[in-house]
Amino acid sequence: MLAWVTRLDFGAVERTKFVTAASELGRNALVHGRGGTMAIAEVLRDGRAGLQLVFRDQGPGIADIDRAMVDGFSTAKSMGLGLGGARRLVHDFALESLPGQGTTVTVTQWKRR
Repeated sequence: MLAWVTRLDFGAVERTKFVTAASELGRNALVHGRGGTMAIAEVLRDGRAGLQLVFRDQGPGIADIDRAMVDGFSTAKSMGLGLGGARRLVHDFALESLPGQGTTVTVTQWKRR
């Protein structure tokens, strides 16, 4: 992924935020989703380049998404900054989850003009 953000010439701050968010979301998929996949794609919107990551798992899902997005909430006895923290680090964030069916998180970081 670092090669993608470098190739698209993301600034150092954008690069750091995106890689940090990806790390958190990947960890969540492993720990809470019992594994999963990540897809990466270059995207364009209104002539603006960006990178999009889609994390999917087949884990237990998130019963209360609103609560899970609150800083400090954790089911793994961690600091509870993963989902909310990742949301703050990227430009676009979408989360879909159904209990018993898994979770999909899509994040996009847009290159500054």
